[in-house]
Amino acid sequence: MSVLEEMRIRSLGVIDDAVVELSPGFTAVTGETGAGKTMVVTSLGLLLGGRADPALVRVGAKAAVVEGRITVSPGDAAALRAEEAGGEIEDGALIVSRTVSAEGRSRAHLGGRSVPVGVLAELADDLVAVHGQTDQQGLLKPARQRQALDRYAGPGVEGPHTAYAAAYRRLRAVVTELDELTTRARERAQEADLLRFGLEEVAAVEPLPGEDTELAAEAERLGHAEALASAAALAHTALAGNPEDPEGLDATTVVAAAGQSLDAVRAHDPALAALADRIGEISILLSDVAGELAGYADQLDADPLRLAAVEERRAALTALTRKYGEDITAVLAWAEDGASRLTELEGDDDRIGELTAERDALRGELSALGQRLTDARTEAADRFAAAVTEELASLAMPHARVSFAIRQSEAPDEESGIDIGGRSVLYGPSGADEVELLLAPHPGAQPRPIAKGASGGELSRVMLAVEVVFAGSDPVPTYLFDEVDAGVGGKAAVEVGRRLAKLARSAQVVVVTHLPQVAAFADRQLLVEKTVDGSVTRSGVTVLEGEDRVRELSRMLAGQEDSETARAHAEELLATARTDG
Repeated sequence: MSVLEEMRIRSLGVIDDAVVELSPGFTAVTGETGAGKTMVVTSLGLLLGGRADPALVRVGAKAAVVEGRITVSPGDAAALRAEEAGGEIEDGALIVSRTVSAEGRSRAHLGGRSVPVGVLAELADDLVAVHGQTDQQGLLKPARQRQALDRYAGPGVEGPHTAYAAAYRRLRAVVTELDELTTRARERAQEADLLRFGLEEVAAVEPLPGEDTELAAEAERLGHAEALASAAALAHTALAGNPEDPEGLDATTVVAAAGQSLDAVRAHDPALAALADRIGEISILLSDVAGELAGYADQLDADPLRLAAVEERRAALTALTRKYGEDITAVLAWAEDGASRLTELEGDDDRIGELTAERDALRGELSALGQRLTDARTEAADRFAAAVTEELASLAMPHARVSFAIRQSEAPDEESGIDIGGRSVLYGPSGADEVELLLAPHPGAQPRPIAKGASGGELSRVMLAVEVVFAGSDPVPTYLFDEVDAGVGGKAAVEVGRRLAKLARSAQVVVVTHLPQVAAFADRQLLVEKTVDGSVTRSGVTVLEGEDRVRELSRMLAGQEDSETARAHAEELLATARTDG
């Protein structure tokens, strides 16, 4: 079993530098109000991944540091989680530390390895159960009472609850989509009409990819056909000559003459032969260009009817690009997307039918799962209430009776509810049950919600009884109670101390208390006290033994360490605790 052996606290609140040595059994932390007892709880909270508040850093210090040493056994959940995070365990001890700077930065270390703070929080789930007066207030809320019952019920509720939660989430998604389809039906119909009109326009024109670019080039050519033909003819004449003017010079003839003049002497000089070859290449190129010019002029279409047809087609394409895309390629892409969207919109009626059927099926499934949850909670509630009632008898409330009221609220109509026990009832993410913890403090008293029927001391004992019951069904190695004995006194306080000592036989128990009756039952009592050293307030934590412990219990009893009556009472309390142990 994992045990928190000690914590070192530096520059946290009123504590300058102190070491808290904890017993593996029952440790009581005592001290005067304001001495810093709650800093012990705060320190443990930081080690467990709690929120880092820079206001906790001692004035003048750069950072607050809390270090804890936890003994672990191989295979413990804490050991496994530390190893997963890369931490090291030395001689069976796991070192956990948390640093909070005055600027608000926070760092966490586990087994010598820097880890996210969330890893410490995960570790805490298997290590420590922390309970304070805020937890008592939380227990007053019905939602927390339902959570407590579900936690106690274990797999009996967990199984149907997991299935119910999944079905509930799916139902919410289905209902949301269904509402959107039905409430936006008019908008979607209008969108479908616009898409249908646009697709019909595109289909009527039947554009081809790149057609707009090709037609633009053809229109440019047809619009300047005469100029292009005249230029081609002049260029052809310049290259190949005019048959009607035999005396005229042309490039082909001139180049041929140049080649002939060199051919006659090329054999005498390789350099000149190379030039002659190049002139031959030029002559061939001129002949090719002249031939293509002749062909271009013959193929050039100057038909005004063709130009009119091209411009008409371009106008039709332009009408599409003005509405649906910057060019025909974009228009065709829009048409493809639009057709897909139209198919989706036209399928709304079918989709509405599918979703309606799924919604009804899910509500039926939730009804069945909700009934299983109600039955499982009802069965667990009887066992839970009996166990807590039995614990209260050990806490000086022998006649108190705890029970649970499990009820459901009627739904205003069938559409907003699920069927539980033949009734249409309201439901939520955790089922249809409203769970409330009731207390009858004495015979003849009517059970009332603990928020109304329990005094502060009774609520403290109910809280402790609930935690003790949890310890038997869902144990953790360490329990920390921060003044959960508030409002308790006299014989009831003795019974609280006795019950905490009993719990400490199977787990480590740390209690911050102001009650001597509780502290007397501890295996170890720590005193938190302030001293004044100039302008610096320091706080030390010491283990009380022998006479020192008697003096502290006397102070807690009567406010006077040297009162003979208080001392006698303190010694009597210690003797009673030793006898019970």
